[in-house]
Amino acid sequence: MNKNSVIGFILIFVILFGFSWYQSRQYKKQSEYQAQLDSIARADRAYADSVWLAEHPEDTSEVISQATVPGNVSGRPNIYKDSLLDVAHADSASYVTLANDKVEIVFSTKGAQPYSVRIKDYMTYDSTALYLIRPGMSEYGIEIYAGENINTKDFVFRVAESSDSALVMRLPFAKGGYIEQKFTLEEGSYMVRNDLSFVGMENVIPRNVSMFDIDWNVVIPRLEKGYRNEMQYSKLDYCYPGEKKPEQIGRGGRSDEERVDSKVGWFAFQQQFFSAIMRAPEDFASAAFGIKFFEENDPDRNLMICYADMRSEFDMQSGDVTVPFEFYFGPNHYRTLKSYDQHYERIIPLGGSVIGLVSRWVIIPVFNFLGKFISNFGIIILLLTVLIKLVVSPLTMKSYISSAKMSALKPEIDKLNEKYPKQEDALRKQQAMMDLYKRAGVSPMGGCLPMLLQFPILYAMFRFFPASIELRQQSFLWADDLSAYDSILNLPFNIPLYGDHVSLFALLMALSMFLYSKMTSSQMSNDPSMAGMKFMSVWLMPIMMLFICNNLSSGLSYYYLLSNLITMGQTWFVKKYIVKPEEILKQLKESEGKPVPKSKWQQRLEEAQKMQQQLAKEQAKKRR
Repeated sequence: MNKNSVIGFILIFVILFGFSWYQSRQYKKQSEYQAQLDSIARADRAYADSVWLAEHPEDTSEVISQATVPGNVSGRPNIYKDSLLDVAHADSASYVTLANDKVEIVFSTKGAQPYSVRIKDYMTYDSTALYLIRPGMSEYGIEIYAGENINTKDFVFRVAESSDSALVMRLPFAKGGYIEQKFTLEEGSYMVRNDLSFVGMENVIPRNVSMFDIDWNVVIPRLEKGYRNEMQYSKLDYCYPGEKKPEQIGRGGRSDEERVDSKVGWFAFQQQFFSAIMRAPEDFASAAFGIKFFEENDPDRNLMICYADMRSEFDMQSGDVTVPFEFYFGPNHYRTLKSYDQHYERIIPLGGSVIGLVSRWVIIPVFNFLGKFISNFGIIILLLTVLIKLVVSPLTMKSYISSAKMSALKPEIDKLNEKYPKQEDALRKQQAMMDLYKRAGVSPMGGCLPMLLQFPILYAMFRFFPASIELRQQSFLWADDLSAYDSILNLPFNIPLYGDHVSLFALLMALSMFLYSKMTSSQMSNDPSMAGMKFMSVWLMPIMMLFICNNLSSGLSYYYLLSNLITMGQTWFVKKYIVKPEEILKQLKESEGKPVPKSKWQQRLEEAQKMQQQLAKEQAKKRR
């Protein structure tokens, strides 16, 4: 070992020894300093306890039994440095109720948080009280550094004020000051105002602390008849400040999590027809959300568990601080949500931009207007369907007339199929058909565009019925709830994708689709290439719709049934009284031998045909 190595090892040893000696002295000093702090803290706690007991003589015996200086009567050591926090941690919770004509909210003094929420105007499917939050299925806490990390859900607050409409609870600290939670519920409202205040906390919360966290976990129970439908339309929504359209997670029954590193205005734990919404008028600084769905066979009949971890900003340097919040516990009723002017109504799944506009500006206003005069929602759906059919009749009649004319031309189309049976004659056959349509005054695409223009209304109705709380638990004929599936037979087994019951409205709707397809398929030619199309329209689509609608809203199936029946009636009327096949055939005979003006489409077909023939000749030469 050379001289340099020896010197190096000696230096390392000296450094390690010196560091160890220094750390030992620092630890000793820190221990002595901590002992002094503990002694001062015990003195402070004793003094604060004596002051508090003097001000609250009625609770003297309770506090003496729970005080921890340095350990309580049961020998439990201190958990928190602050003696009043330690007392509040060991205290027992009590419950206080806020109620009006709409909602009843029970608060727990442990955490000053909602313990249960009952919506008064509604019942569950099995006619029991509707608890949006069942007792003990919510956990709400404010996490902050106040000389030590604390979460308000761990402490019992003391009730300072209580009435039917207002509740004030406080959590005092030994060094002075308190955290206050004030909840206010106005008559006739589902909205709870919440003021979170930090009063006289200058000596408790360090001035450099500028944020606190809010953790809220809620288990939402099943409230509706059909699990699949309820799960499909339940989700978690959140909205950025200034935005109209909220973001979504968990849509379609998919468990999900999402972190948001920007400001959030409000969020909603949304069940199919009811929601718990929390809003921060001063905005949340950031957020993390999560949603998880329970299985259908959950023994406690829970639907989903939602959580929101929010971060909020505040400024302790300004003295006492109050941070406002709002809670909505109520139905997903469009006009009710819209009345709060925070775009809460956008959580109702009415479709995208175009579909949503149709729902908000056409379907919902008409539905609400009819509801003012008619109490039977089955009749309302019937009248709504008739009105929609009347409004779109200028479009649909053109489609039906075009369809009827095509049906009248079927014999001529069959002749062309026999004349051009080979695949290489496809372009010639197509050109001949275009000539035929032109001479008969028929546009083969004339019925397509009007039908496409109807799709926004059809899809808007598809979204409206399952999301409409107006239909919830409204009976009609054999259906006991138009917002859920109807069942005339419960099966002892489950059919994949279909379910364990037979919905009569879905069955009748599928039958009407089959009959209408049979009626219109007669206009299709006997061309083998059309066989697949016929099978799809006559058999496949009705069967698919039967499987899809068996578990959906019976009001939706009822609407499609009515729509199909009206369409069949319109088609029959057009064929019977408007389009006469003999006149179309007469027009064909009169146009024979006369030049037919060629459309751009026909010109393109002719050019394509010439190119095909030229290509065929060149290939034939190469073979020779």
